[in-house]
Amino acid sequence: MRLIPIDAVKDGAFLAQPLYNDKGQILLAKGTKISNKFRDKIKEAGFYTVYILDEYSTEEIEDIIKPEIRRKTIHSVTTVLNNISDFNNNEKSSPSKKKLETNINSGLDQIEELVKSIVDDVFTQKNVMINLVDIKNNDSYTYYHSVNVGILALVLGIGMNMNKMDLYDLVMGSLLHDVGKMFIPKEILNKKGKLSPEEFNIMKEHTVRGFNYLKDHTDLNGKVRLIALQHQEKVDGTGYPYNLKGEQIFPLSRIASIADVYDALTSDRPYRNGLHPNEAVEYIMGSGGRYFDIEMVKTFVRKVVPYPIGTIVKLSNHSVGIVEDINQEYILRPVIKIMKQNDMMVSPFLCDLKREHNIVIEGVVYNL
Repeated sequence: MRLIPIDAVKDGAFLAQPLYNDKGQILLAKGTKISNKFRDKIKEAGFYTVYILDEYSTEEIEDIIKPEIRRKTIHSVTTVLNNISDFNNNEKSSPSKKKLETNINSGLDQIEELVKSIVDDVFTQKNVMINLVDIKNNDSYTYYHSVNVGILALVLGIGMNMNKMDLYDLVMGSLLHDVGKMFIPKEILNKKGKLSPEEFNIMKEHTVRGFNYLKDHTDLNGKVRLIALQHQEKVDGTGYPYNLKGEQIFPLSRIASIADVYDALTSDRPYRNGLHPNEAVEYIMGSGGRYFDIEMVKTFVRKVVPYPIGTIVKLSNHSVGIVEDINQEYILRPVIKIMKQNDMMVSPFLCDLKREHNIVIEGVVYNL
């Protein structure tokens, strides 16, 4: 199973994971054989990258949470955020606005129960690592992204030996970190090109507006609210809304910030394809101490697999091969099944980069 741009998928490959539309319904089922017809359908639905099974990658990778729990969480977050958007658009003191507020708080209770279930389950997996990038289309981006940030933040929090109570708050706050975007005009949120300075200033308001909504209309605690407020702050003081530096930023907000950027980088957007995990990891590493807490970055890069099993990579010795296994203590140096040398196919053999110190991965390729 490997992550590959849809335009690079050859006929005869099979979908390794189902694709969902913006309503959470299956658009194409796992196991669908990809042809030109389905390739066009996938692109029309707003997907630019898919997981496939083919002759190069037959092993599936499991999500760290149960698929049904992920689906329930996405549905609950989607419902709550849409209700908050409707709440914002209703006239003050209208009966429908009061009903929406009741529904929102009921939905938040459901999300809290799901958060406890997720944390309790994953907390026992001390060596848990992120192997998957969640595939999302443009219409469902905000909701899937919110859940992904929660899961990524949880894995980082566990790696930092946080206790369960803080993990509950971390995941809840991360799931709701973009709640303020429900108060931003959709034409700005969904703009395909670069935002103008005026539009970006409006976009930046989402942190304060989200914090104020959670403070004024929910019983969620201050830790959860601070994540919504501070997740765009950077440790060098160049973030927003208050240009906070270093330890002025709440620790849970610093964790959510890393998770937020990683998932955004690896997500397909209307104006660009998502980065491969290794490129996103390199960006996070390069931003440690500047944008992100350096100690948190060190933990994060030990928890995210930059070259998942099934990835085809080019090596510095002119070999090309498939990632066969992960060295957990040296995640940038996996075990590679060499398939090609100097542009010639060879009998496959294993190359363990943990032992081959003079060989490095130069990049990801999509076909041999």
